Parts: sequence; C-alpha cells; structure tokens
Amino acid sequence: EVQLVESGGGLVQPGASLRLSCAASGFAFQNVYMSWVRQAPGKGREWVSSISPDGKTTYYADSVKGRFTISRDNAKNTLYLQLNSLKTEDTAMYYCGIGYSNCLSGSCKQGQGTQVTVSS
Repeated sequence: EVQLVESGGGLVQPGASLRLSCAASGFAFQNVYMSWVRQAPGKGREWVSSISPDGKTTYYADSVKGRFTISRDNAKNTLYLQLNSLKTEDTAMYYCGIGYSNCLSGSCKQGQGTQVTVSS
C-alpha cells in the first residue's frame, strides 16, 4: 500500500523557518519525481516544488523561489521541504505528492498533509 506521511508543520511567526518531512512507503521512492503542494484556507491546491528521482534537479513556484528548498534522502525514503523567511501568505496545509507534471496539474497521489500557520 502506498503511504505518504507528512510531518513538521506548526505555528510560527513571520520570518521563521520550518522543515517539513514526508515519509514514503509502498512504492519505489528512489525512482520517481516527488513534489510538495499546498492549500490555503478558501483557496485551491497550489503546486510548490518538485524534485527529480536523483535529487539533482529541482523546480519551484515563483512564490517560494529563494525561500524554500526541496530535498530527498532516497536511503530513508523521505522527502523534505525547508521553509525559510516564512510569510503569512505561506499559511496552508502542505502535502507531499508522487510525481511532477501530475502534481503540477493537481492530480497526484498525496498524503494527509501537515499544517503550517504563519502568524504574528
């Protein structure tokens, strides 16, 4: 069974940092693109970032470029998202997803999510 379990979210002040993790199981993690998407209250799902299977190529939405960093540890079947310089508009439920173009279009397999709230 494919499982994606996100963790690491929380309530932080603007300018703070968080590191999200996604533990993957039930599929060949090391062979697939992985992504992060998010959904803010009252808004649709927004693609955030993707990473190639070998971790060498990364992609970011303009809204997070330069502040967020995606990475992966294939030995641990774990995906990460480092969130720096957080803004109130980053408040959302963050989900990891399997794939790249399908996550970009909002149709990828996702986990249950982890909540990130940025507030002063």
